[in-house]
Amino acid sequence: MKERLVVIGNGMASLRFLERLTEAAPGLYDVAVVGAEPVAAYNRVLLSSLLGGEVDEAGCAFRGLDWYESHGIRLITGAPATQVDRENGLVIVGETHVLPFDRLVLAVGSLPIRLPKPGMDLPGVLTFRDLADVAAIRRAAVAGARAVVIGGGLLGLEAAVGLSRLGVDTTLLHVMDRLMERQLDHEAAVLVKRAMEARGVRVRLKADTASVEGEGCVERLILVDGTVIPADLVVTSVGVRPNVGLAQGAGLEIGRGIKVDDRMTSSDPRIFALGECAEHRGLVYGLVEPAYEQAEVLARHLMGEGAAYAGTALSTSLKVSGLPVFSAGEIEAPEGAEAVVMSDPGLGIYRKLVIGGDRLLGAVFVGDIAEQAWCKALIRSGESIAAHRDDLMFGRTAPIPQPLAA
Repeated sequence: MKERLVVIGNGMASLRFLERLTEAAPGLYDVAVVGAEPVAAYNRVLLSSLLGGEVDEAGCAFRGLDWYESHGIRLITGAPATQVDRENGLVIVGETHVLPFDRLVLAVGSLPIRLPKPGMDLPGVLTFRDLADVAAIRRAAVAGARAVVIGGGLLGLEAAVGLSRLGVDTTLLHVMDRLMERQLDHEAAVLVKRAMEARGVRVRLKADTASVEGEGCVERLILVDGTVIPADLVVTSVGVRPNVGLAQGAGLEIGRGIKVDDRMTSSDPRIFALGECAEHRGLVYGLVEPAYEQAEVLARHLMGEGAAYAGTALSTSLKVSGLPVFSAGEIEAPEGAEAVVMSDPGLGIYRKLVIGGDRLLGAVFVGDIAEQAWCKALIRSGESIAAHRDDLMFGRTAPIPQPLAA
């Protein structure tokens, strides 16, 4: 008999794992996948485009139900797993399913953090993480509505831009002194703020929320400094925490996330974790790229190959209100390193290279990100950039045509 493989979670990391496993070793396992959401895996990166009406739900889909069927994968949707019984090798799903397993993959993602402030449980306070959130926000974003988005990270910016595209009066609040402070330095963040404001989004920095108020629903948001902001809708995007409830209940080793080794194996050798719920070498990643790399390693490991995950050098590449932004590695020069900057605020172009010796330690680009892939590769490899500094800053120049021989 084939070994029974159960995957809990049907997000982007889970699907990438299943794709790699079934492409390279079709039929190796008897596979069942459990997803809490009522639809199969979809592209969460497109949620802001969905919110703003640029794509529909079909445009966010990855694989149809026929793909799972044709690859022999049993897919259960709309029924969250409620318990992992390690002693008997069982997964309890909803109230009707019991799935036996020989190997188990936890790809259960993360949960949005709600600010511990008064009024956060009022109707009209929403998160921005999945299709249901987008549907709820769109229902609340009626003509004349006033929206406040809390959080100046990537998802907060995307939510604010999506609401602005719907014609909603939108204010973005961020407690820090600049947007996307983990990915951008001050100069780059200023350009991003301008791009947001050009889209009609009001941006308030150093804005600490004290409470949300209203009679039976959201009516206003109060800042710590006493400022009152009228609001019919509040979207919170202040971070996520790994979803460790199932693993904790099963007695697996937990830190910030489900602790795994370089083969994505938990403290139980039959159980694995990947994506936003996994903690590897003390780090929990909240981005797609590390999740995909982990999925590749786990698929190869379960096929018997000697794959190992060594961690991911993080980078961010996105468009904020049409403005291209790229960030990778160090954003400020550590001791002994130097920062080389080119800035043209009028054109909305900013480039910063953080260099240590002859190695590229980090890069921040706004407006023109043509060299992003090259920079990312150099940061990861540690290769000397002695012969490339000008090209990295100003772009690769085309070779000068040589005159034809007489």
